[in-house]
Amino acid sequence: MFTDSHCHLNFPELKGQLPQIREAMQAAGVDRAMVICTTLEEFDEVHALAMAHDNFWCTVGVHPDNEGVKEPALDDLLSRAALPKVVGIGETGLDYFRLGERSVADMAWQRERFRVHIRAARQTGKPLIIHTRNASDDTLAILKEEGEDASPGSAGGVFHCFTESQSVARAALDLGFYISFSGIITFKTAGDLREVAAFVPLDRVLIETDSPYLAPMPHRGKTNNPSYVPFVAQQIAQLRGLPVEAVAEATSQNFQRLFAGVMA
Repeated sequence: MFTDSHCHLNFPELKGQLPQIREAMQAAGVDRAMVICTTLEEFDEVHALAMAHDNFWCTVGVHPDNEGVKEPALDDLLSRAALPKVVGIGETGLDYFRLGERSVADMAWQRERFRVHIRAARQTGKPLIIHTRNASDDTLAILKEEGEDASPGSAGGVFHCFTESQSVARAALDLGFYISFSGIITFKTAGDLREVAAFVPLDRVLIETDSPYLAPMPHRGKTNNPSYVPFVAQQIAQLRGLPVEAVAEATSQNFQRLFAGVMA
């Protein structure tokens, strides 16, 4: 019934609890989950999770925050993307939140990494999982420069764990991307983001946990897991005056439409 479009089940907080998490998912009506890759070093573990369970799929990519890891060459991404149950490219994008003493100019390596992922997505026809934080202008600009414009040949994808403005959401939608909302929209301080969630057309919305992070209310502060994704759907349903079942159905259909190769 529900689909968690973005989780990290291989992370230490969760991987030792997988049987219990799968039981909780079943009890909560969470039928499917996407396990997201953040480094090439962890890819084999992420892929093994997808291969071991018929309702898990995975991606290949290197998160923009990760430094001191293997830098992905185009062939690294292409070869892994060709494997069974690898249905997306990412998590990729730009993150200027932790610049420290560095300037935006110093993050050229991050922008080049992002471009490599976009090129892999376009070559494979598999969608991008975009992470953007304090970097939306550059994120959108690079997507356009690399040819993403919603036309045939564009990879498309999803802006995951969306926390940006309505204008950024509109720009992403114009490029053909989906918008995914996490437990953040249930936080008391997230009024502006709830307005964005009400604005995005339902046929372009995904839901996620980004677990083990960002547990939704009423579980905020706990370790998140995919069984909590219905709380995100409930918030979206409340905003739109819809039954939660309608949001569950729409977001699951959107997930399947975006990620070719995912089974119902």
